[in-house]
Amino acid sequence: MRDFNEKTITDAVIQRFSGAPNERVKGVCDSLVRHLHDFVREVRPTYEEWEFAIDFLTRTGKICDSSRQEFILLSDTLGVSMLVDAINNPTDGRVTSSTVLGPFFVDDAPEFELGADITGNMRGTPAYVSGSVSSQDGTPLAGALVDVWHSDDDGFYDVQQLEKLGGAAGRGRFKTDKDGKFWFWTIKPTFYPVPTDGPVGDMLHAQGRHPWRPAHLHFLIRAPGHRKLVTHIFDRADKYLDSDAVFGVKEELVRDYVEHPPGIAPDGSKRDTAYSTIAYDFVMAKQG
Repeated sequence: MRDFNEKTITDAVIQRFSGAPNERVKGVCDSLVRHLHDFVREVRPTYEEWEFAIDFLTRTGKICDSSRQEFILLSDTLGVSMLVDAINNPTDGRVTSSTVLGPFFVDDAPEFELGADITGNMRGTPAYVSGSVSSQDGTPLAGALVDVWHSDDDGFYDVQQLEKLGGAAGRGRFKTDKDGKFWFWTIKPTFYPVPTDGPVGDMLHAQGRHPWRPAHLHFLIRAPGHRKLVTHIFDRADKYLDSDAVFGVKEELVRDYVEHPPGIAPDGSKRDTAYSTIAYDFVMAKQG
């Protein structure tokens, strides 16, 4: 077939996939082309707008490196990450809800003993974080691997300022004890903007949106026989809970920080300054 036009080009492109050896690849490509072509026919871009879109994607790729993933940020801010998460992590209310991984996860975070302080050279109010990990049937999960990471008091993650901090900070990995419990010291994170110095920042500005995320602690929890849990604990007092730039807030993940004067902390240590405590009991879904 030749002489393609606005009406015939879509079926012609899809026909070229007919020999695809993998049915999943064929189905995904079919759907992609149909939706993409329908979108183009609906918005009817000019050549200049088409070139701008190509340049936007090119710039998005160029800014990605080992410590920054602009495509994940793009997915997050368009709600795609949370949509994919909802599709792949259905919940019936018995297990902890998941949310976005975010662009600052590091797969080789340092491992600490329970009760350790992962603050490093970050600044902020000391915070004691505790909780437990159990299966959906209530069984405590001993030895579950708990990754945690968060921003500092200025809203920056360690990977954004490694030279200044001298290494990892506000980031660590723990194993739950025989009762499935964990606890550690760090600092209380604050709200922060997603990176706005790249293409995604330009997009948010053009859409008239703010870039702020409410204060939260990231958790990634793994245990044999259970579905990996990626989630947050949000600060109930944060002003951006209802307008999170990446649509990640769920009510069940919101908790209160409790403020304490200097004195004896829950782990028995003596604290010379004021500190906060926050707790969460995570429930993991069995691998189905």
